[in-house]
Amino acid sequence: MISLLIENALLFDGHGPEPVEGASVLVEAGTIKEVADGAVKAGAMPVRRIDAAGRVLMPGLIDAHFHAVAADANIAALEAMSPYQIAQYARGFLEAALQRGFTSVRDAGGADFGLALSVDSGLIAGPRLYYSGKAITQTGGHADFRERAAGHPALCLCGQHGNVMGVIADGVAEVRRAAREELRKGASQIKIMASGGVASPSDPIWNLQYSEEEIAAAVWEATSWKTYVMAHAYTAEAIRRCVELGVKSIEHGNLIDAETAAVCAERGAWVVPTLVTYDALAEEGAALGLPPVSVAKVADVREAGLRALETLKTAGVKMGFGTDLLGAMHRHQAREFLIRAEVLSPLEVLRQATSGNAELMGRAGKLGCIAPGAHADLLLVDGNPLENLNLLQEQGAHLALIVKGGEVYKDAV
Repeated sequence: MISLLIENALLFDGHGPEPVEGASVLVEAGTIKEVADGAVKAGAMPVRRIDAAGRVLMPGLIDAHFHAVAADANIAALEAMSPYQIAQYARGFLEAALQRGFTSVRDAGGADFGLALSVDSGLIAGPRLYYSGKAITQTGGHADFRERAAGHPALCLCGQHGNVMGVIADGVAEVRRAAREELRKGASQIKIMASGGVASPSDPIWNLQYSEEEIAAAVWEATSWKTYVMAHAYTAEAIRRCVELGVKSIEHGNLIDAETAAVCAERGAWVVPTLVTYDALAEEGAALGLPPVSVAKVADVREAGLRALETLKTAGVKMGFGTDLLGAMHRHQAREFLIRAEVLSPLEVLRQATSGNAELMGRAGKLGCIAPGAHADLLLVDGNPLENLNLLQEQGAHLALIVKGGEVYKDAV
């Protein structure tokens, strides 16, 4: 792997409010070796010098709520698909995400060690994949996509497939076993379903899922592996009980209230809004096969999304950046920046998608920043996204350079 020396850049390091002019970044062996506000002297190794010509150099983006195996807007349809077909969809989604500048993603249910190994070995030219394995759900919970007739004693069981996105576990013992199984297979974190959801057929949004004992069991298992639990939760009641039981990362959170947001801030919990998926589902979901019962649920949470951002910001809650897109709607990934910009500043949004998500995922100093010792995940932007987030739209068209782990994946310098 050749070393890189990027010079004359306007540097946004993932943290600072003001970019540094005339900066240089030296990359060796996939890692950032040196960062300076002037010239850097390269070592004896062969080096490729890149003149940034004053363009913004920033860390690679991180999507903290991604679904690599969500090949269809109708999640239940995955059960009839070959895993080989699903894997090809996943490859396409991951490779397209990298070309949009996302050099890391946290998968929120469905991806496994095979996909992660395929990325790490270069079979898939995609972002680093931090996977949860199968999301853990109760019977009738948000990751139970069975038809209502499934399991009827008069029906043959031979045609009932396993759940691609999740695993059903009821009771403390089953939750422990399911969490341990995903951790055994290398999950970066555990995902549980703690309230009703949009895509699932049988649970209303307000439905509480899992008892306190079951949630606590998942948290204990994750903590024992020095990791954490992320929980799908929409309502204030569902969010609060999760946070009070030790869940670190709340996914969606659209129906949070000020009191619950204050609890999140006090406990140091994160909330990961995923606003773009509701716009995409409202616009395209029905045409792409989302069942009518799910289409009807979208309105319940869509309008509350921006209000939730305001509530979280006022309370000082740490927010991650996620998208939660399904099927062909993955192409809308970067629209999340524009939606958040209706409430937050470009700096706040970019921090969430870089250093913030790195902190959430327990990888501060390695991801989402430009600093010595960090992975060399870098974007060179034709323009300044701190002033114009539209520069991250159009499927990466304004990215002159995409580097992941010191390897160049797009070169239009």
